[in-house]
Amino acid sequence: MPVSLEKMKYQGWSNCYRLANNVVDLVVTTDVGPRIIRFGFAGGRNEFAEFPESLGQTGGETWQVYGGHRLWHAPEAVPRTYYPDNQPVAFAEHDGFVRLIQSTETTTGIQKEMDIRLVPDEAKVLVTHRLTNRNPWQVELAPWALSVMRPGGTAIIPLPPRGVHPQDLLPTSSIVLWPYSDMSDPRWTWGHQYVLLRQDASRPQPQKAGVRASDGWIAYANGEHLFVKTFAYVAGAAYPDLGCSVETFTNAEMVEIETLGPLTPLEPETAVTHTETWYLFGDIPLPHSESDVDSAIMPKINTVKVGHGRQ
Repeated sequence: MPVSLEKMKYQGWSNCYRLANNVVDLVVTTDVGPRIIRFGFAGGRNEFAEFPESLGQTGGETWQVYGGHRLWHAPEAVPRTYYPDNQPVAFAEHDGFVRLIQSTETTTGIQKEMDIRLVPDEAKVLVTHRLTNRNPWQVELAPWALSVMRPGGTAIIPLPPRGVHPQDLLPTSSIVLWPYSDMSDPRWTWGHQYVLLRQDASRPQPQKAGVRASDGWIAYANGEHLFVKTFAYVAGAAYPDLGCSVETFTNAEMVEIETLGPLTPLEPETAVTHTETWYLFGDIPLPHSESDVDSAIMPKINTVKVGHGRQ
């Protein structure tokens, strides 16, 4: 089945577009954004979180979480990162993909775009995130793609390949913590090959960690569904947040799974892109341990990460 495109209303927003094939669909908003507010199996639930208190809202000077998938630029700072994406965005249909174009941010001089390509007959989406420097001076930043996932699941981050002592004497990886990160929190599993973070509505204290994930993927398992994002990791590049290419955050309402591109000095009127490829699988049990990841998750990861990961 070819990909269909229709304009529709969604969750209080009048000007949305739905891309669908016979397996999955997604919905983008143009009343605010750029945002992909829904992604899931056709006729099924939204894999992304939605926040009823902000759905359908437009305008205002305060940043809204809304839910769904968004584009930021790193490193995080207030107020720069939290420019409110509460205004309409332009929508353009191209051969095989659609594009969302935000007006240049008045406080940063950065313009955001997303190109979204749904692959026919597959649960596969390519999302190219683009940041353009509209300032008359150079700006250093990193593209930062954040997916806000519905509660109840587990984020999975791969650690770089392991070694043995005494053969491997030098460090090869890092786990980055934030001031509020608590390694004793039971939502974490700090494993040999993976870091797992479980969402728990009874635990409101935020948790966050980042990793230099050279394998080029991050995943979220929830309710027998597995959402995977792959990206191109650039070996030797400087990444933000002490070297993170992936990050995950949780609180009582949701989990974020995030990928980042390298820090890039952008000259005036130049752009940097960061592409994620999304996959959605069904009939995948929720992992509770590293052995669960190896047995149920990695067979799916190994089918999709060809062409991604270390460069």
